[in-house]
Amino acid sequence: MDPSTTLSLTVTLAVLAAAVTHAVWNAIAHGIKDQTLAFALIGVGGIVIAIPLVIVAAMPSADCWPYLLASVAIHVFYNLLLMQCYRLGEFGQVYPLARGTSPMVVTILAAVFVHEHITLPQIAGVLVVSAGLAILVLAGRRPGRAAFLAAVGTGLTIAVYTTVDGVGVRLSHSPVGYIGWLMLLESLGVPMFALVRRREVLLKQPRRILLSGLAAGALSVLAYGLVLWAQTRGALAPIAALRETSVIFGAIIATLVFREPFGRTRIAATFLVAAGIVVLNLG
Repeated sequence: MDPSTTLSLTVTLAVLAAAVTHAVWNAIAHGIKDQTLAFALIGVGGIVIAIPLVIVAAMPSADCWPYLLASVAIHVFYNLLLMQCYRLGEFGQVYPLARGTSPMVVTILAAVFVHEHITLPQIAGVLVVSAGLAILVLAGRRPGRAAFLAAVGTGLTIAVYTTVDGVGVRLSHSPVGYIGWLMLLESLGVPMFALVRRREVLLKQPRRILLSGLAAGALSVLAYGLVLWAQTRGALAPIAALRETSVIFGAIIATLVFREPFGRTRIAATFLVAAGIVVLNLG
């Protein structure tokens, strides 16, 4: 089925659910101070969820594997950059900056490489959402130069893997199989490194840390799985913009959990993002 240029209510709700889930697992990752440990546990949690998907689902078609393997490499680089973001900056700073960079880039990549026709309301919606995300970034204390560069680099990798996976999952003829193999292969790297270099640290962690990291890994599979499923039923650009509303939930988590300030400007930015979502769905 050719993806529609509009988003149905089901697709919209699925992507919003992915946004909430994504914000939660990133908050868990940020809350574990040892970032190598955090992403090792997230990787293990992802592997545990991915294995049943690989076993149960149909094997993705041969046409999608170049995209799937390219996405695995991009995801590994993305995870390394994300670890740097959380080492260098506050959650409320780097998370919206990383997520807010990608919608406009995805819009351009989808038009150039996937030949998607984006309607004027959808372009307007992407611009409004991106503006709201930019205000969320600029509303608080500015991130340092290193944190800023890591967050922007993370956003660019998000845009690239979103576009690659948008093509790959449509060619797979097995979205669940594509999700399973992608998550299995991209989740192996950090846990293997931690087992070789940080095994003693890993084994000494309290059960609470271990369980929270594993839960974050499971949530990461759910979050991106919902997005990949949505990409088989809607255009990439509006889905990318809608997905990045996770920064709203991230800002709420940053305020309630990490005690970072929210403020009137961030409230206004949140309403601007919500308005952009409405415009996206008028396309």
